[in-house]
Amino acid sequence: MPDTTIATLPDPSGFSPDPLTDVIRHGARKLIEQAIEAELATLMASFAKDKLEDGRARLVRHGHLPEREILTGVGPVPVKVPRVRDRGSVEDKITFAPSILPRYLRKAKSIEELLPWLYLKGVSTGDFTEALEALLGPNAKGLSAKTITRLKADWWKDYEAWEKRDLSARRFLYIWADGVYFKPRMAEEKQCVLVIVGADEYGRKELLAMTDGFRESTQSWREVLLDLKRRGLKQDPKLAIGDGALGFWTALREVFSKTRESVRSSV
Repeated sequence: MPDTTIATLPDPSGFSPDPLTDVIRHGARKLIEQAIEAELATLMASFAKDKLEDGRARLVRHGHLPEREILTGVGPVPVKVPRVRDRGSVEDKITFAPSILPRYLRKAKSIEELLPWLYLKGVSTGDFTEALEALLGPNAKGLSAKTITRLKADWWKDYEAWEKRDLSARRFLYIWADGVYFKPRMAEEKQCVLVIVGADEYGRKELLAMTDGFRESTQSWREVLLDLKRRGLKQDPKLAIGDGALGFWTALREVFSKTRESVRSSV
C-alpha cells in the first residue's frame, strides 16, 4: 500500500485554466437577452391598445435581426435583437432599438468580472445601471425598478434549479476545486466563491458547484462536498486537483476519503 494518496499530474489535456470563462460568457449573453426582452415587453405594452380598423394589433413581433457578436473581455458574446413590425401608417413608424445595446455596438468593456460582481452584490436596483455600464459602456440606459425586480426573480429561480439538479446519472472521476476571489467584493473581505468542476468517464467537463463561502474554510468546503453527495455524487472521485488551501483537503478527506489528491499552485 502506498504511504500517500497524493499524486502529481499535469493539467488534463484541453482543460481550461479558467473554469468560469464559459459560465461568464453564457451568463453575459443571457443577461443581455433578458434585459432586451424586458425593454421590448415595455414597448409592446405601451402600444397594446393601438389597433387597426380590422381589430388586429398595430405593433407585433417580427423575428430577430441577424445575430451579431459583441467583443468582450472573455471573448465574443453572440446576441440577437428582436424586431417589431408596425402595421399602421407609413408615417411615425414604430421601431425597436434597445437602449442597452446600441445598433452599431461591436465592442464592450471587459465583462470578466461582471457576472461575479452581480452575484456578490446581489444585483440591487441601484447597482443594475452600473452593471450595464460596465458591460455596454457609459451610454447604456437603465431599466425600471419593476423590470429589474422581475429579472432578479427569474435569475434566482434559474440558479436555484441549477444548484439542486440531480447528479446521480453521471460518474465524475476527476474534480477541480478552487476558491475564487474577485476585486469587486462584498463588505466582508473574507468572502469568496467556492468552485468545483468535474469531468466524467467520457471527458465531459461540467461546473458542479459555485457558491459563496467564508474564505476557504473546512466548514465551507465540507458543506459544498456534502451537497454534491446529497445530489447524487455517491462514488468517490478518483482524483481531486486543487491548490494548497488546507480547508478543501481536510473536508475532502472527511467526505470522499478514497479520493486521491493532486496539489497544484492554481486550478
